Amino acid sequence: MSVLVVIPARYASTRYPGKPLVGLKGATGVTRSLIERSWHAASAVAGVDRVVVATDDDRIREASEAFGAEVVMTSSDWVNGTERCAEAHAHLGGGYEIVVNLQGDAPLTPHWFVEDLVTGLRAAPRAEIATPVLRCDGATLNGFLEDRKAGRVGGTTAVFDSRGQALYFSKEVIPFTSASYADTEETPVFHHVGVYAYRPQALAAYPTWPAGPLERLEGLEQLRFMENGRAVLCVEVAAKGRHFWELNNPYDVPKLEKMMAAMGVE
Repeated sequence: MSVLVVIPARYASTRYPGKPLVGLKGATGVTRSLIERSWHAASAVAGVDRVVVATDDDRIREASEAFGAEVVMTSSDWVNGTERCAEAHAHLGGGYEIVVNLQGDAPLTPHWFVEDLVTGLRAAPRAEIATPVLRCDGATLNGFLEDRKAGRVGGTTAVFDSRGQALYFSKEVIPFTSASYADTEETPVFHHVGVYAYRPQALAAYPTWPAGPLERLEGLEQLRFMENGRAVLCVEVAAKGRHFWELNNPYDVPKLEKMMAAMGVE
């Protein structure tokens, strides 16, 4: 029942080149790189057998090894983290029951998000990939809508059926709602958290499939599974008062630092 966590990290990000090495200042004023903070987040997850950084860049390798991470070098041809995870798992000889992709731009991912995700995938034998979703409150939903009005890509949203099987993911805000919500009020919109847990057979097959039109339009790697008829399980997780955000663009840095200060993250 072994679990491998892979942190895919590339230097040549389209929206934010060098992103894994960007420094983030914590509550005590200590600055650590994004990749180091993501590694610490992965290492805090219970029930994990191994954590590795998967990259194609020597600068990221050197920085990661300096703070004690195990690094797997992967091809520079991959376009997303799932492809990089597939190569890393193969490079390590396979054999893991579940492979988790904890993307290197999400250092505030709570450990229970990943723990609940692994539990959810184990309990759903027909699912080949699972990913967390977090119900938006009014403040989060309004932030998404403001981003879209300003032409910015904020969070990704998800819709799923009564069994939790994904129907679609989008960088638009779905489903449409015309209602207005107070900041602390629950909404019908779910924020997709960019973490994935894969069964190894589905992960190995992923790089053999060409990117489909929906994946190319949305820029969302999980849509490749859906476009190839594979079931994606959405596992609802609880924030428990914890702030969560991903570093997608340079203007996210002060937002993350503010959240870390509020939560006392060093």
